[in-house]
Amino acid sequence: MQNANESRPHWLQVLTIGRRPKTTLIRIAVLVVTCFVTFKFVLLPIRIDGISMLPTYHTGQINCINRLAYLRHEPQRGDIVSVRLSEPGGLANPSILYMKRIIGLPGETVAFHGGRAFINGEPLDEPYVKFSCDWEHAPIVCGPDQYYVVGDNRSMPFDFHTQGRAERNRIVGKLLL
Repeated sequence: MQNANESRPHWLQVLTIGRRPKTTLIRIAVLVVTCFVTFKFVLLPIRIDGISMLPTYHTGQINCINRLAYLRHEPQRGDIVSVRLSEPGGLANPSILYMKRIIGLPGETVAFHGGRAFINGEPLDEPYVKFSCDWEHAPIVCGPDQYYVVGDNRSMPFDFHTQGRAERNRIVGKLLL
């Protein structure tokens, strides 16, 4: 009877590493590798800082950018994307990212009149814009590899709002949530 008690693992060992330590260590290793690959190459956590995406997203919220979202297709109008401030491999801080909504696609002309966005002269339906604005801006033509990005908070003066054309290689990915 004493041999049966000696072969059973101590309760502390069962609590910390389970009844089969080798299996537990293999599971931990698989979990660590999966998390590393996921958060290094697939999902990029991002904390929202600023009011340019109000009321859709608020300062302090944390979301993830899906870096693989545009492997099979190009960005679409209405997508909320993360845009790298600097060129990939550039000298500027590569960790600074803007979160903006795509309203203009390559080859399109974007203009603002009376606070509304116009694409190729046609008004753009933007149900996500909740605050009125008075933006006026002459037409801007997007190049063959450029997207026009802007935040949802249009109550800010046009000159204070970070917006404009973004090269395709600066778009990191699509917002996951």
